[in-house]
Amino acid sequence: MKKYENLILLSLVVLLAAVPLVWNSGAEFGGADDQVKDVVAAINPDYKPWFESIWSPPSTEVESFLFALQAAIGAGFIGYWLGFQRGRRNGRTA
Repeated sequence: MKKYENLILLSLVVLLAAVPLVWNSGAEFGGADDQVKDVVAAINPDYKPWFESIWSPPSTEVESFLFALQAAIGAGFIGYWLGFQRGRRNGRTA
């Protein structure tokens, strides 16, 4: 069982990601920013934002790519830091 532990965990992660997409295949997945904008407009139609974006991505695909890139860089940094700290701790005990 220990031999297949990583394979089982990876399969569960894939299932957790894929099942909602298959289950709601026609669903439209939007961001929280768009939902909040609609709620604020319903509550206060005269609301004006404090500032505008400096740059808007040319398409939603580019915006999604930049968001994923930001998440990957953050995850890489956290993984590096955790590995570095573990190496330091193991170096002290050896």
